[in-house]
Amino acid sequence: MKHFKGFLIHIILITVCILCLLPFLWLTSTALKGAGENIFAYPPVLIPEDFTFENFRLVLVLVPIVGYALNSFIVAAFTVVLNLIFSALAAYPLARMNFCGKNLVFFGILATIMVPFQAIMLPIYIITLKLNLTDTYGNLNGYLGLILPFAVNAFGIFLLRQAFLAIPKELEESALIDGCNSLQIFFKVLLPLIKPSLAVLAIFTFIGSWGEFLWPSIILTKDSLYTLPVGINDLQGAFSANYRLIAAGSMVSIIPIVVFFVALQKYFIQGTTEGAVKG
Repeated sequence: MKHFKGFLIHIILITVCILCLLPFLWLTSTALKGAGENIFAYPPVLIPEDFTFENFRLVLVLVPIVGYALNSFIVAAFTVVLNLIFSALAAYPLARMNFCGKNLVFFGILATIMVPFQAIMLPIYIITLKLNLTDTYGNLNGYLGLILPFAVNAFGIFLLRQAFLAIPKELEESALIDGCNSLQIFFKVLLPLIKPSLAVLAIFTFIGSWGEFLWPSIILTKDSLYTLPVGINDLQGAFSANYRLIAAGSMVSIIPIVVFFVALQKYFIQGTTEGAVKG
């Protein structure tokens, strides 16, 4: 019975994995199919009959994809850094300090998770316009308009708060006895101990920022500041779309996400379970 249960669990996991990989496989197949091959054939053909890399070459020629990727990298990098800094600074007092209204503040922050970005997009857009944070007022303003609305989020604060709670208080007390002040304890003792959670937050933030389409498409007007998702969308015309080129561009845009995840994967599993048993 025990072996059958394990077998059944593995079958379910393999099935879910295949279902998750199918869209990616179809995207890869479409990007590698030649112009004469039907990409909407039924049943779907995953192995291209007319195998070619021409679609990738055409994307690089028709779209300044390197410039778009650089814009996306700048926005994603600063968004990740600011998220790690602000989330850690907000999570530390919520986890390690006692002050009036701490739980009220924490639950208020958590409540914002239930509010979708689309519901607050209009007021954020108005604030962005009032602060001149669009590319109409310069490239730097355009970057700030993309970065600042996502510089901190409730998920990051919650994740790091749980990580801080999992650290024994005796470590702080030992550091105090050794003569460390609050800043030294925060930077030299606590932050190094929550590296896995910081890595998890960095991965999720990078993926979200890199793949963001709606917000950049709203506030950006200059082609030179387009991020990769917005730039790839330009491959779709008003009356037709070359899905082979769109698939090739999408494949290119996935590469940095995979590289970033692989670089931090050794922290990922540990970080997703850190603090799970204490709240």
